[in-house]
Amino acid sequence: MTPVDLDDMDRAIINGLQGGFPLCEDPFAKAGAALGLSGEELLSRISGLLDRGALSRFGPLYNAEMMGGGLTLAALKAPDDRFDEIADQVNSFAEVAHNYARDDDYNMWFVIATETPGRIDQVIDEIETLTGLPVTNMPKIEEFFIGLRFEV
Repeated sequence: MTPVDLDDMDRAIINGLQGGFPLCEDPFAKAGAALGLSGEELLSRISGLLDRGALSRFGPLYNAEMMGGGLTLAALKAPDDRFDEIADQVNSFAEVAHNYARDDDYNMWFVIATETPGRIDQVIDEIETLTGLPVTNMPKIEEFFIGLRFEV
């Protein structure tokens, strides 16, 4: 991974927006004003951070379970020579929210978020059928809030 050069404003944006984003009629204007930027400037800077790979995503995190949906962590053992192909297959599912490569026998881990709890097993079955590989389902037993922040 190539490091991305960040200026002071990039750092202020990343650090300042991790703790929340305003819920109002014009949230970019309000968040931008706190940083000395217009809403358009803030949106442009965020787009630039995404384009340059400094951010992988910018958006809300939803609790699928609180909205009546399902959520689980899953993993599989992808052969090295098929890893990219299998990652593309897994990522083709709208329900796959994140996909991580791990240095382990179970080398592909992903989060499945569904509109209904029963859909999780269906998605796992569909991924197994498409990839030809067994998927290990690791549902959450207990949730902890740790307030994770990454200061830059």
